[in-house]
Amino acid sequence: MKIEENFSLKDYNTFGIACKASQFISVKDSAQLVAILKNHAQNNLLILGGGSNMLLTQDVQALVLHIALKGISIVAETNDHVIIEAMAGENWHDLVTYCISNNFGGIENLSLIPGNVGTAPVQNIGAYGVELQDVFHACKAIHIKTQQEHIFTKEACKFGYRDSIFKQEAKGAFIITSVQLKLTKKNHLLKTSYGAIAQKLEENNIKNPTIKNISDAVIQIRQSKLPDPKILGNSGSFFKNPIISKAQFSTFIENHPDAPFYKISDAEYKIPAGWLIEKCGFKGARFGDAGVHKNQALVLVNYGNATGKQIWELAEKIRDTVYNTFQIKIMPEVNII
Repeated sequence: MKIEENFSLKDYNTFGIACKASQFISVKDSAQLVAILKNHAQNNLLILGGGSNMLLTQDVQALVLHIALKGISIVAETNDHVIIEAMAGENWHDLVTYCISNNFGGIENLSLIPGNVGTAPVQNIGAYGVELQDVFHACKAIHIKTQQEHIFTKEACKFGYRDSIFKQEAKGAFIITSVQLKLTKKNHLLKTSYGAIAQKLEENNIKNPTIKNISDAVIQIRQSKLPDPKILGNSGSFFKNPIISKAQFSTFIENHPDAPFYKISDAEYKIPAGWLIEKCGFKGARFGDAGVHKNQALVLVNYGNATGKQIWELAEKIRDTVYNTFQIKIMPEVNII
């Protein structure tokens, strides 16, 4: 288990930021992880998965643990449902592809989300009307200080909108090693009403969609809006969609009757952050090598040599402008390091 020093993280974050880690090691199995933690639990640690939900604004003066545990297996099965377990280092979209090829339904709307399985519960990833919590069964995690394995049920994870216990009271305390999902084997509950899925299915002349049809539609939509991080550095949606109160919404919609929105409850409304950013004139804007994607205002991009600090300065400029224009606060979805 060799620890690399002064290690470049450029290929380990989807923004392609050329920051360095003072120490780095890639962990291939749980036993190796426990052994490393026994010797380095007191060190300053940074846990790294697929690097898709982070913005590096400086060199990392820490031991970076790259979680590279692999494997997908079936742990329980009935005629109607299956519980699969995926190791934390598996690529998320590869897991979606595996499920679709086996006719396991429930995560087809989450196709092409960047990142690895281990970070999915932290963020409670979601897209096109589906969130991880909808199919989440449990996850296993190692406590960094004690090296004991804990099993977190869905209830224990305290999922919220792009939120979980791992971003709140358990932040920095655990390393997720695997995730279990409960999926359907038949009578799949298809969700086609969110976004442009129904329109895309109609364009494809599909009247009775399968989970693969929905996945294909989501992929087509995402590829038309979102840049491939292998070609243009980005971290997907940079900002969360803000949730505002009924009173605030009443004022907002009176002043902006053309604004899209989603009613969450009688007391809360969600406003698309991309619409707010676009209305402020940032869509397609470029500031040196930091910019906002031309097809999706939610996506900040690195055109080549932008630093994380420059991208963060752009994010703050966007956030301030949106607030001054709409009196709505938008918050980053990515972790700022």
